[in-house]
Amino acid sequence: MKRVIFTVTNDLSYDQRMIRICTSMAQNGYSVTLVGTRLKQSLPFQSRNFKQKRLFTPFGKGFGFYAGYNISLFFYLLFSKAEIVCCIDTDTMLPVWLASSIKNCTRVYDAHEYFSQQKEIISRPRIYRVWHAIEKRFIPKFKNGYTVSESIADAFKELYAVQYSVIRNMPLLQETTASGPVKERYILYQGAVNEARGLEFLIPAMKQVDAQLLIYGDGNFMAQTKALINENNLRDKVLCKGKLMPEELEKITALAYIGINLVENNGLNQYYSLANKFFDYIHAGVPQLSMNFPEYRRINEQYEVAWLVDDLQTDTLVNALNQLMKDESLHQRLKQQCEAARRVFNWQEEEKTLIRFYNNL
Repeated sequence: MKRVIFTVTNDLSYDQRMIRICTSMAQNGYSVTLVGTRLKQSLPFQSRNFKQKRLFTPFGKGFGFYAGYNISLFFYLLFSKAEIVCCIDTDTMLPVWLASSIKNCTRVYDAHEYFSQQKEIISRPRIYRVWHAIEKRFIPKFKNGYTVSESIADAFKELYAVQYSVIRNMPLLQETTASGPVKERYILYQGAVNEARGLEFLIPAMKQVDAQLLIYGDGNFMAQTKALINENNLRDKVLCKGKLMPEELEKITALAYIGINLVENNGLNQYYSLANKFFDYIHAGVPQLSMNFPEYRRINEQYEVAWLVDDLQTDTLVNALNQLMKDESLHQRLKQQCEAARRVFNWQEEEKTLIRFYNNL
């Protein structure tokens, strides 16, 4: 039985993609360990069919966090037995490269993001130079890898001469999820509350939309999000509900009327994105407001599951949301297309590519 270690910088509980990947790998005969960070607010582990490990670092953010965690991770990997070690994104790449080089085991890169092209990185020149230098130097050393969209895979091939597979993050196909009743006509934003997710444009637009916006998640833009809510006097209309476990969030999503998947066109990571929530809304049968970017457009041309917008101007968002709220025939058409799309875009199909990738290493 081959042993695989996956490395992330989060605390594991809310990482739906890694839970799916590790579960599938364990079901297909691999001994899997998922390694992440132990935080003060970390929840107890849920029982899984794979091993889970949290490493302690004395710093909660910034350079101290990354330095401390990478050092701890290196020594953990150095003294752990595994035939394959996989880093998730650039922020765990260095210890995986160094440990795999010393131990002569197979290393894999799983790029959930085009890491150096995130808005919060490219807007900070010194930080950008560090992460870009790491990508430029070390991605070519990871000949085996996969990412979440064709656009990112093409960019890596052009820049770093690596041929990566595409393994998208899709929910499991369940027969009951998409048929849930719509009890309230609320608008849902789910996922990381981070920079470049369009919240500074969406929140002011809600003043002209007759519905509540519920925000489920947390991230580096939460303080600014709450400030925007207060500045626009929307405390009763835009509600920050906090983070939920994936199973609970799935139930909330199924009851929403519209899902939000907005991304600023600020950095290639955003422009090439194919967000987890895009497929979560599809599987819940929830029409969504999304961006007219390459990956979303490609799928929407096959199955019209979303209203795509070209920009994040207030008038654009207000018109689109009001159209989705008021045009019942449009809403029903998108909802029906979700039902067809979810039978094509689901984890049961996508995990075949994942298992084939690891079997062929």
